[in-house]
Amino acid sequence: MIFKDGQPIYVQIAERLCDEILSGNYAPDTRVPGVREYSALLEVNANTTVKSYDLLSQRGVIYQKRGMGYFVAADALKLILDARRSHFISNTLPDFIQQLQQLQIPFSEVENAYREATEKKS
Repeated sequence: MIFKDGQPIYVQIAERLCDEILSGNYAPDTRVPGVREYSALLEVNANTTVKSYDLLSQRGVIYQKRGMGYFVAADALKLILDARRSHFISNTLPDFIQQLQQLQIPFSEVENAYREATEKKS
């Protein structure tokens, strides 16, 4: 995995696992890769992966069964989506709105572009 500067590696690993959960690679109550296995896959120190798993455990996304490993929480999808929506609304959206204003793009144009983009995917 190629890591970005400006964000701790353990956070990027946690986000990657969240992406995998959202894409359906890991369903609720299924086991995620063990710390050593995931560390080897991503070529990172096991302590970094432990820190990622601890973060996701604190957020309620995964849970640990003693001696069995880590598992996806039943409401993991909702937790991940809620957190990402909140981040989008408080961080990304204000920048987007500011750009719309600077470029004098009416919201109706954005609505039309959104409709076209979502219709193409359907």
